[in-house]
Amino acid sequence: MSEILFRNARVLDVVEGAYRDGQSVLVRDGRIAAVAADAHQQAGAGVEEIDVKGRVLMPGLCDGHVHVTAITADFAALMRTAPSYVAIKAGELLNGMTRRGFTTVRDAGGADWGLARALREGRIVGPRLLFCGHALSQTGGHSDMRGPGEHSLDQCMCCAGFGHVCDGVSEMRRACREEIRKGATHLKLMVSGGVASPTDRIDSTQFSVDEIRAACDEAEAANIPVMAHAYTGRAIVRALEAGVDSIEHGNLLDEAAVATLVRLDRWLVPTLSIYEALASEGVEAGMPPELNKKVYDVLEAGAHALALATKAGVKMVYGTDLLGVMQRHQLNEFALRAKVQQPIDIIRSATTEAANLFRMSGSIGQVREGFLADLLVVDGDVLHSVEPWTRPEETIRLVMKEGAVQVAKG
Repeated sequence: MSEILFRNARVLDVVEGAYRDGQSVLVRDGRIAAVAADAHQQAGAGVEEIDVKGRVLMPGLCDGHVHVTAITADFAALMRTAPSYVAIKAGELLNGMTRRGFTTVRDAGGADWGLARALREGRIVGPRLLFCGHALSQTGGHSDMRGPGEHSLDQCMCCAGFGHVCDGVSEMRRACREEIRKGATHLKLMVSGGVASPTDRIDSTQFSVDEIRAACDEAEAANIPVMAHAYTGRAIVRALEAGVDSIEHGNLLDEAAVATLVRLDRWLVPTLSIYEALASEGVEAGMPPELNKKVYDVLEAGAHALALATKAGVKMVYGTDLLGVMQRHQLNEFALRAKVQQPIDIIRSATTEAANLFRMSGSIGQVREGFLADLLVVDGDVLHSVEPWTRPEETIRLVMKEGAVQVAKG
């Protein structure tokens, strides 16, 4: 039995939106055993003690939309890169996420059971990884990286890669079942055009409603959720009505889309930081210039969509969607959302709401007895300001995942 006791902690109660000062938190065998001023009384003789010195002790952060294998913003080039090299670079990206305080991330295309297993076994340092395997796309959709002059489509379900093209209900069912067979914790569908794909339009809808329903049926049978890349209100509404659990991005949503999100009690995962990063350094990060121009179709609309969703009370989860070297901006999402949302609501989107979407609400997202010991020690008043997240190398003093210290600073 291993025990760690945090003393003199300012515990952030995410649900109540309040601090609880003078607390001790006992961690035993990877889980939180006690949260109380006298929690030390439950500790054994060999407990390791960490004096938090009045700093904030809070749940580890979740990012609901990452691409851990996107070592470049040029997806076509990525598909020509050796999977072994991609895996090594992915390990570096995952390590960076941990240093920024993320203890659970949900990959939106590219990661697989191998990376998730390596993380579980501690062979690489990084957050807990939820993965969908390949993102699923129609021919000419957001995961079809062929240019207009290319015809051959070299793909197989067993190989590594960002996406898989499938058309028709039967192909959709087969593709979903393959990803589920390989251990997918969720499915990812491309139901509208996107920035990084060469032949589709931002405002297009993709997949028929029957195809989307087929994917949702397969996910329901496997008891896993479905995430859907979508920009416009039209694409969002048809995907929600077909059964998807979360809408990714949603920059061009409208009142009908917002009303549908609320009525069906589904989640929106805005990803404002990727558009900001693409606008400033996308080409330098590898995105072909002709594709990078598409970012301006959705850049300014993201903040407006966030404001509409916030006003209506849409459930939201923290997401970033960053690619390659731009992943260093992962915490910039706090500053961008703070123009519309309160700091505690952004934190909830990265803790309790993320846990709800991931179907892990009884395990992560709170400093609470029985929960996994995913914990951060942070300098600063995170309850009332997003400023501490602008300098994580100074403010994030400790990162723990399942009771194991991943990052520790004096």
